[in-house]
Amino acid sequence: MTWAVHISLAPTWFDPAETPGIGTPFMILYALHDALVKPMPGNAMAPSLAESWTVSKDGLVYEFVLRPGARFHNGEPVTADDVKFSFERYRGAAARMLKERVPVVEVVDPTRVRFRLKEPWPDFMTYYGSLATGAGWVVPRKYLEKVGDDGFKRAPVGAGPYRFVSYNPGIELVLEANEHYWRKVPSVKRLVLRSIPDEATRLAALKRGEADVVYLLQSELAEEARRTAGLTLRPTPIVSTHWLVFLDQWDPKSPWADRRVRLAANHAIDRQAMNDAITLGFSRITWSIIPKSFDFFWQPSAYPHDLARARQLLAEAGYPNGFDAGDLWCEPATATMSEAAANDLQAVGVRTRLRPLERAAFFKSYQDKKLKNLAYSISGAFGNAAIRLETFVAAGGPYVYGSYPDIDGLFREQAGELDRKRREAMLHHIQQLVHDKVMYAPIWELGFIHAHGPRVAESGLGLITGWAFSAPYEDVKLKTR
Repeated sequence: MTWAVHISLAPTWFDPAETPGIGTPFMILYALHDALVKPMPGNAMAPSLAESWTVSKDGLVYEFVLRPGARFHNGEPVTADDVKFSFERYRGAAARMLKERVPVVEVVDPTRVRFRLKEPWPDFMTYYGSLATGAGWVVPRKYLEKVGDDGFKRAPVGAGPYRFVSYNPGIELVLEANEHYWRKVPSVKRLVLRSIPDEATRLAALKRGEADVVYLLQSELAEEARRTAGLTLRPTPIVSTHWLVFLDQWDPKSPWADRRVRLAANHAIDRQAMNDAITLGFSRITWSIIPKSFDFFWQPSAYPHDLARARQLLAEAGYPNGFDAGDLWCEPATATMSEAAANDLQAVGVRTRLRPLERAAFFKSYQDKKLKNLAYSISGAFGNAAIRLETFVAAGGPYVYGSYPDIDGLFREQAGELDRKRREAMLHHIQQLVHDKVMYAPIWELGFIHAHGPRVAESGLGLITGWAFSAPYEDVKLKTR
C-alpha cells in the first residue's frame, strides 16, 4: 500500500526524541514506534505500551504498568528502563518544562515505572499521553546506546506495527509489517511512503494506481479527484490551525510593532474566499490559533474582510501607500495558502516576497528564531489551549519570538492552578489578550483534503479524531480480490 506524501520525509522524524510541536512526525511514529499512551480510535488517551496507570491522591506520582509481551523490532522486550531512558533523552517540544516538572523517574521493576512530579500538574498526561509531544514514545536503550543518535536515524528500531526496511532521501520510506505487534498483526504487509511534493503529480499517481492514498489536494485538483470514477475524496477534520506570524512585532522599528498595522492585515485577508477556493469550504474559520475542540478554548470575535478599513488603519499608522513587508516564509504544503494571503495583503499595499522552505528546514529555522518579517505558521499537535499557548505565545516557548508581560504572568499563574474554573478563566483571559493585541492573523482550522483509490478498503483517515493522516497503520486494509 503506497501513500503519496505532500512533503519530504525527514530522518529527524524517525526519532521520537526530536519531535517538535507539530503533528507531522507522528505520520511516521505511528508506524515505527509506540508510546505508553497515545490517541487511538475512540480513545484520546488509549493504553498502549502501558496497559494501565494510576495517579496518587496528591497528584505527585504517576505509575505505569507495562504491557506484558511488548517487544522492539530487534526482539528485545520493552522495559521500564527503556521508558525512563526515552523520557530522559527526550529533547523535543516542551522538553525543558517536562524535565523541570518531573525531576525523578524511577524504575520500580522491569514492568513498572514511576514518574514523580515536583508539584501537582494538571496537564502532565496531556503532554505525555497525547500528540502534544513525543516524550511518551519509547525507544530501545541498548540498541540506541550501541548505534548512537545518527545510527538510529539511519536504521531506526521501534516497537510499532511496522519495521524499517529502507529510506531513500527525498524519495521514499519503505516499511514492513511487524508480525509480533501486540495489538494485532497488520493486514497490509508492506507500506511505502513516497514523497511527491507536487500536487498534480500526486493526483496523477493516484489515477494511475501508483499510489493508493494521497495527502493534501486543493482547489481544482481536489474537485477533479471528486469527479473521477474510482477515487474517493476524504476531507478530514483535524486539529491543525493556520495563522500568519508577525515575527517583528516586538521590534519598535518594524511596521508590525504598530497594532493598527497588524489589525489592517487581519482585515485585508479574505478567509472565506481562500476556504472556498483552496479547501472547497471544508476548513473552519475560528479566528484563533487554538482548535475549537481543545479544552479551555475561547472564541474570539471575527475580523471582517474590509479593505477600506485596512487601508484606513494603515494610513493612521503612517503608511497611506502601504509598505514593503519583506519575506513571507512558509513551507511547500502551505505555499498556496501563503500566496493567497500575500495577494490579499498586496491589495492594501503590504508587499511581500514568498519564501518557501522544505518543511523540516522551515520549522527548524522558525524554532531557532532565524526567520524575519512574516511566516505562515501551522500546528497539528494535540493538547489543550494551555499547551498551544505554551508553544506559540508564552515566553520561552519553542516558536515564541517575543511576548507580553501580562500574558506571561497569567500563563505562569494558570500552570499550577488545580481549580478548573479559575484556570479556565485565566486561559480565556490570555486568549482574549492575544486577540486584543492582534498578535497573529489566524486563517482557519484546516479541512485537510485527502483521497484514496479503488484498492483501498480502509485508508485509516479519520479513524483517530482530529488526526491528519492515516492511523493506526495496523488497521489499514486493501480490498481482497
